[in-house]
Amino acid sequence: MNTLNDMLKAAVGQRTMKLALAASQDYQSLKAVIEAAEKGIVEPILVGDIEKTKEIATENRLDIEKYEKIDAPSLEESAKVAVKLVSDKKADFLMKGLIDTSILLKEVLNKDYGLRTDSLLSHVMVYEVPTYHKLLALTDGGMNLLPSLEDKVKILKNTIEVCKALGKDVIKVAVLAAKEKVNPKMPATVDADKLKQMGQDKKFGEEVIVEGPLALDLAVSKEAAKVKGVESKVAGDADVLLVPNIEMGNGVGKSLTYFAKGKSAGVIMGAKAPVVLVSRADTHESKLYSIALGSLIASNNK
Repeated sequence: MNTLNDMLKAAVGQRTMKLALAASQDYQSLKAVIEAAEKGIVEPILVGDIEKTKEIATENRLDIEKYEKIDAPSLEESAKVAVKLVSDKKADFLMKGLIDTSILLKEVLNKDYGLRTDSLLSHVMVYEVPTYHKLLALTDGGMNLLPSLEDKVKILKNTIEVCKALGKDVIKVAVLAAKEKVNPKMPATVDADKLKQMGQDKKFGEEVIVEGPLALDLAVSKEAAKVKGVESKVAGDADVLLVPNIEMGNGVGKSLTYFAKGKSAGVIMGAKAPVVLVSRADTHESKLYSIALGSLIASNNK
């Protein structure tokens, strides 16, 4: 899958996954979910203030009559019900509607009925950029502020799971830093070198190649690598950009969107099922792509 449309077609072609939408009384999320359902990607379960959800559907000519609906007027209750649907295997994955991220993730991490694992929750964005030759995964620009080496191992494992769902046989990981040489005064370079060693020891699997530290230009440009005399299987052909902190991840991601006109899909990984978490600023197209990505990952998990 080299484009997000390839990903969308793959999601359409697989078996339909059940999606629990928490706080369904949101037009943009509801529209994307219904379109995904009409394409056969998901079978939605609408959880939230159903009276308001029906009003929104009627006003915007969305047909939701044939879909399962569970009334949960408060945001906290809608999050709890939606998470329990996934935990009880009545739904395959979860999506955020008109609800604060903190409320939803609190239920995801609930010790009694949530979706906790021994991993770490992390955000993975998949970008289609006109100037790059394939899909590019970026992590973590949305959740973990300054991950430790142990955190980065878990973040990388989460991202590898996403790449496998996208059908990648060989996964090339660029661990980003400001320079290519290891410098004890720059912790990002030290962690990158350790992750590279783990990759060489096959800690992430036979199909994963980890290179670092790499500056961003080397990760995505073979020409830059040639000019700088850097030989690497990853340089200019990265599938994954692993960032050292949230500022770099957020900045690179927004640059891909606003400067490079990139399209994107995003999910939270590290729970028992993917969580589709979209921003209010995301386009309708991006929301649909994110649902398709969550569907592919949920199917791959099964």
